[in-house]
Amino acid sequence: MTSSLSFSFELFPPRTAEGVAKLPAVIEQLAAVRPNFFSITYGAGGSTQDGTYETLRTVIEQTGAEAAPHLTCVGSTRAAIAALLDRYREAGVRRIVALRGDLPATAMSAAAPGDFRYANELVSFIRAEHGDAFRIEVAAYPEMHPQASSPSADFENFRRKVEAGADGALTQLFYNADAYIDFMERCGKAGITIPVTPGIMPITNYANNLRFCTNCGADLPRWLRLRLEELQDDKAALVEFGLEVGARLCETLLKNGAPGLHFYTGNQAGPTLNLWKRLGLTTAD
Repeated sequence: MTSSLSFSFELFPPRTAEGVAKLPAVIEQLAAVRPNFFSITYGAGGSTQDGTYETLRTVIEQTGAEAAPHLTCVGSTRAAIAALLDRYREAGVRRIVALRGDLPATAMSAAAPGDFRYANELVSFIRAEHGDAFRIEVAAYPEMHPQASSPSADFENFRRKVEAGADGALTQLFYNADAYIDFMERCGKAGITIPVTPGIMPITNYANNLRFCTNCGADLPRWLRLRLEELQDDKAALVEFGLEVGARLCETLLKNGAPGLHFYTGNQAGPTLNLWKRLGLTTAD
């Protein structure tokens, strides 16, 4: 399966010395299949800001691949964001994943500290400061952001980000293809034409996948949860089942017009590359 589809891999800044030591090999293995870009996450309130930059530099210097740092704005100032954008631009970054970020535990949603409240404000600021120097990706939530008041309100938040100047979107993980298909139908009716790339998390562990879904508000369908729960003590069987489920989901999404796939790697090469091979993916020259 090869075309002009976009395939990308997400990494996070390692939090331990062991993670730092292992990351270069992971990057090398993932880079071998020539993804369109790597995205690098950014902690709440900028908690891993330096780690994001160091991971970004590792990707660029080790592979020459495009790297897109996540940039969260809640709790930050215009001056701080401007400095970060300048730093990234000097490092050769040409793509930013612009996000609101997690609210501090002590902050109310309407009274978060800092100069920005929502991601659309960050998108507007990047455009005002740097024009078209950066391709801006934003987040999309086919199953609704867990803090949104309703699906309609959440979709309006997404529309505002698009109108502010987003070039594309990466979705939160999900395991129900209908959620993405419905979201794209809503985009079509609203005249939204930017590419919305599905976020895919390979299934390798029952407890981990359940925790990820719970934390981000994604639905782990009952049939899938029960099968994973039943297989949790048989690692090989669970991984094979997860691979089948993941491949079927990806194939369904691509057949229904998805512009590519964005893989949440968990800083592991194996699960994503196994899914990549099962799908027969290649990137365009």
